[in-house]
Amino acid sequence: MAEERMMSGKTVVVTGANSGIGKATAAAIVKLRGRVIMACRDLSSAEEAAREIREQTGADRAQLVLKQLDLASLTSVHTFCQDMMKEEPRLDVLINNAGVYQCPYTRTEDGFEIRIVVVSSKLYKHGHINFEDLNSEHSYDKAFAYSRSKLANLLFTCELAHRLEGSGVTVNALTPGIVRTNLGRHVHVPVLAQPMFNLLSWGLFKSPEEGARTSVFLACSPDAGGVQGKCFADCRPQVLLDKATDREVASKLWDISEVMVGITT
Repeated sequence: MAEERMMSGKTVVVTGANSGIGKATAAAIVKLRGRVIMACRDLSSAEEAAREIREQTGADRAQLVLKQLDLASLTSVHTFCQDMMKEEPRLDVLINNAGVYQCPYTRTEDGFEIRIVVVSSKLYKHGHINFEDLNSEHSYDKAFAYSRSKLANLLFTCELAHRLEGSGVTVNALTPGIVRTNLGRHVHVPVLAQPMFNLLSWGLFKSPEEGARTSVFLACSPDAGGVQGKCFADCRPQVLLDKATDREVASKLWDISEVMVGITT
């Protein structure tokens, strides 16, 4: 198959690959003979996930690599990037998959052919970028914060695609739909309602493997190789609201973000 030929010899980084969509994405790419670097915060959980993937796919430790990455720590991000530059001769695909829904308010401690795949959500529609309170220090709502973050994902995709135009690097986002994962681990369902919630989730929500299909499509399919700056759902490009493709807002958010993370001053 074309995807299998395309992924042979390619290296793919998947963040949050120890569970849910990330784990299913990693397994699918390994099956297509790609080499996966599982970038995870919890290495013990990642090792267990890697063991299961190896059992399912027959992959060895050279094809499925574990690397520690805590996206809530800029020090960890910098260390991870430095290690990648030192250890990897090439990187073909980066899948920004890791995420969490309705997280309580917390503070953090602080070139080759390539694709960048950003996992967003249709809940971006409820988001709004407030440049006066980007850290939600003055007002915090768990659901709205998630929607804002997913809107920011799409604006990031839009701006990065523009900046990399003509470079040979493609950047696209996707919305996986509602998937049965631990994304909603901070959502509290009443004990009496838990059985009904579990039944409904199995009947209505996608499995992680189904949720990973669009991530795998964007990472592997020749049909997606020349597409730039789009958002996909069910392996098809979607029409976004104007606020998700506003170049002025995207550029301003990018510039402020560079300062916040210390890339520029």
